Amino acid sequence: MTGDPAGRPAGDRPGGTGEEPDAAPLDLRLAAPALLGWLAVLWGLGRSAPVVLIAGAGLLAGAGLLGALRRYALALAALSVAALLLPLAARLQAAHDSPVAALARADTAVTAELVVTADPRPLAARGTSGSPRCAVEASLRAVTVGGRRVPESGDLLVLGPAAAWRNALPGQRVRVAGRLQPPLTAGTLLAVLAEGSDPELVGRPPVWQRAAGSVRAGLRRAAAGLPPLPGGLLPGLVDGDTSRLDPVLNDRFRTAGLTHLVAVSGTNLSILIAAVALLLRRLNASPRTIAAVGLAVMTGFVVIARPSPSVLRAAVMAVIALLALATGRQRSALPALAASVLLLLLWRPSLAADLGFTLSVTATVALLVIAPGWAGRLRRRGVPAGLAEGLAVATAAHLATVPIIAGINGRISLVAIPANLLAEPVVAVVTVLGLLAALLSVLWLPAAVVLAELAGWPCRWLVWVAEYFGSLPGATLPWPAGVAGGLGLLAVLVGTIRLCRRPRARVTVAAGLVVALLVQIPVRALVSGWPPPGWLMVACDVGQGDSLALNAGGGAAVVVDAGPDPVAVDRCLRELGIRSVPLLVLTHFHLDHVGGLAGVLHQRPVGRVIGSPLLEPASGHELVLRLLGPRHLSVQPVSAGAQLRVGRIRLDVLGPRRVYHDTRSDPNNSSVVIRATVAGVRIMLCGDAEVEAQDDLLAAGTDLRADILKVPHHGSAYSDPAFLQAVRAKLAVITVGLNNDYGHPSPLLLRELARLGLPVRRTDLDGDVAVVERAGAMLPVLHPTRVDAGRPPAGSRIDGGRSSRMSERDGSSRSPPLASVRPALSPRHDSMDPCPPLPRPLP
Repeated sequence: MTGDPAGRPAGDRPGGTGEEPDAAPLDLRLAAPALLGWLAVLWGLGRSAPVVLIAGAGLLAGAGLLGALRRYALALAALSVAALLLPLAARLQAAHDSPVAALARADTAVTAELVVTADPRPLAARGTSGSPRCAVEASLRAVTVGGRRVPESGDLLVLGPAAAWRNALPGQRVRVAGRLQPPLTAGTLLAVLAEGSDPELVGRPPVWQRAAGSVRAGLRRAAAGLPPLPGGLLPGLVDGDTSRLDPVLNDRFRTAGLTHLVAVSGTNLSILIAAVALLLRRLNASPRTIAAVGLAVMTGFVVIARPSPSVLRAAVMAVIALLALATGRQRSALPALAASVLLLLLWRPSLAADLGFTLSVTATVALLVIAPGWAGRLRRRGVPAGLAEGLAVATAAHLATVPIIAGINGRISLVAIPANLLAEPVVAVVTVLGLLAALLSVLWLPAAVVLAELAGWPCRWLVWVAEYFGSLPGATLPWPAGVAGGLGLLAVLVGTIRLCRRPRARVTVAAGLVVALLVQIPVRALVSGWPPPGWLMVACDVGQGDSLALNAGGGAAVVVDAGPDPVAVDRCLRELGIRSVPLLVLTHFHLDHVGGLAGVLHQRPVGRVIGSPLLEPASGHELVLRLLGPRHLSVQPVSAGAQLRVGRIRLDVLGPRRVYHDTRSDPNNSSVVIRATVAGVRIMLCGDAEVEAQDDLLAAGTDLRADILKVPHHGSAYSDPAFLQAVRAKLAVITVGLNNDYGHPSPLLLRELARLGLPVRRTDLDGDVAVVERAGAMLPVLHPTRVDAGRPPAGSRIDGGRSSRMSERDGSSRSPPLASVRPALSPRHDSMDPCPPLPRPLP
């Protein structure tokens, strides 16, 4: 829609490169106002309303003065910024003066009536039971306080259990009780509602939202017959529905620089409108007809895919371009992009601080300004047209966005350009076939299944690309995070690009990059020294949780527990070269032991699964059933006395000796306790067994002797010194998360291990801990990692700094004396808490 009427390629027409001597200058009349307006809104979101109002009024007066002096470009910029700041000041003042904001500052319990405005967004933070939580954007209608209903409007953010909000579509009216809290930062958000009840759905969503929900659900049904990885990927590529996307595959896409594919973006909308326009042109439709149909298709797509920041940006650009087509006044894409930025910031100022919006606009600028010129140069040097454009687009988009990504994540993807070059050609095919399947699923599901099967083949290709590039050793490079890191990388890139304009320097830079990549990826893989030869056991660093691998030889391992995070456990097993799991042991069903099960299952066959006879907590057990069901696996309960063999590994099940009830933590005490013998070395794996279970083992006269002790329950104080002494281990390993809030490992337990003369290795300080035997001695070999899963995720702080981590409210990091808890245990904690905190002393 922004092509040259003469049909000349983008890179060969004037303005295509911005650098050629005969190129016309770029139309930047709206670019500067858009950039200045963006920065002004970003500044204003953190300021008080009077300050923003004064700045806006000053710029408005300055615009009039500059206009009188005939400085029209400066006047336009000042007027544009003022037009953004003055409404923002009014919104900030309205949010500050709202009765709801006052109630939030008083931490008031209310019943809110609201309308959901976006799909629930999953959070990394967990609830009291370890169950998934979500954030829901909503528009407030009224609050009820003390029996009095107060009508009020404004933006509200609700935090609650994901399961309870599963059926809430955008446009749905909801009534929910909870406690209002102030947001973290000043802005247009009135408050955060930490809900205390399940939402009550009032009425039904609008008909178009119900239709969009049916289309999205229909695509999931149509893709259900595909293999799990491409079947979960297809809805994410087409309409942004990532509910079935494998978490490890999602991480592969992120590492490979392909994240934009699994979050619906403006690319999807551009492909769809281009396909419609091409079809209508073949039918000799008039420009007005093409524009009208394009607007209708665009509206439907935005409703179905939900208005994410990148989709909104592309939608506004499409509206401007289609209106220009209908009126016969073609405009270039850069002014259209600038106009869309101004309009969106006027409508939703919070987009100025949205990462997705920033990346979308930045990448689009690169595609409009940089990519055409680079593609033209490549074609003139003999590169085929399709390859030249693909390489130019992938390189320009990556280089433009990498300073932002590096500044936030502290990592640089070294494989993003080749990965995008291989992935982009099939995106259009997946988008068109997937959307047709989604629409057809409402009318004729069998036909939709056929289209989904066809779309599944390019999805398989995308899965391969992401898996290959995303799992390469050294695929990412660490870089300083923060504003300074981002600006520093930007300066390096600009300097390198300018240097490459000299032919001799270009050859030197290219050779240096090739050598660097060869050192970073293949050589790093060969010299990493991990895993150590002859390893017997590895305690994986998965954060605050448990996952251990016992070497069965030939790329196989017995895996004991799956940790809380699929990505972390898959990383550990992949680096160990584990391709199959003949036996999986789930000691109990707390989510810090089973939450990462998808990572164990990721492209690895699992032979058998055994676990605790106590099927609690329900959230963990349901997760295990949901993940094992498609593989036709089930958990076989085991108890004391069972023996198993896997290759050279013998497993003696020592506990649980009974199913525990009414203890401090029934699931912990009902953990499967195993003594594994690997190549003659005995390893005691205790799960989270606490004092009651340990005392039962001692009372039964169980032989507990082992060479290595996996310390129970992440090193909590709920252990009996007699049990620790009875093991007579030569080495203790504690699986624990860095910066955890539970006080693990307990200083008292560490002192007890020191008294017993046991050397200790910890995953929070040492990373992955492997154990090898050398001349009869147990030697730990360490593999430093960067897992910080014990720290509450950023998502848990979205409530304004108040404790949304409900499991902390009655807990403390202080530990009771070892074994002193036996005569009078503390009040029983919620048995669904993954790692119940220790009792907090009364103030």
